[in-house]
Amino acid sequence: MQTNNNIFRLVAFAMLGTVSYLLMFFDFPLPGFPPFLKIDFSEIPVLFGAIIFGPVGGIVIEAIKNLLHYVTQPGPAGVPIGELANFAAGLLFVLPVAFIARKVRSKKGIVIGLSIGVVLMAHIMSVLNYFVILPAYMWFTGFQHLSADAMFKLVAAGIMPFNLIKGAVTAVIFLILYPKLQPMIQRFTTRRFGSA
Repeated sequence: MQTNNNIFRLVAFAMLGTVSYLLMFFDFPLPGFPPFLKIDFSEIPVLFGAIIFGPVGGIVIEAIKNLLHYVTQPGPAGVPIGELANFAAGLLFVLPVAFIARKVRSKKGIVIGLSIGVVLMAHIMSVLNYFVILPAYMWFTGFQHLSADAMFKLVAAGIMPFNLIKGAVTAVIFLILYPKLQPMIQRFTTRRFGSA
């Protein structure tokens, strides 16, 4: 039985990671924001996986998504800066839901987790972009370096509000879909597939 559970989980991780990866292709920019900032809904399958299989499931599915993207769409510098940033943002958004949903097994727990995830993603990714991600991207691509003031304005006026909007939109769509898939989620979690 344990072997069957492990096989099921591996197949589910691969399927959800692949669906999440495919959703990355349906991205679009928001008016008024830098064109490199685009919304996609690739975190929705990761959220479902994290609720069903727990935090480890969310991490694995997020990793599969970004690994597939790097293998098929490597960045201009050949360094997975964008994928690492997406991985970090995804975990900041998804893991609060995975942890809280296991403690508060209701829609209220999902809402609390999503709210925390949106705030964490927006704020921590702003710090990471300012100190790590943007400097690394400019270093590896040879892009003209921005001054500290210009980088701060980009983060404060562009990246942080964009991540708040992206997280909020993704959360709303997930909450719309959640009731339709809730019976399936409950069936899997009661079978203790979510012991990760």
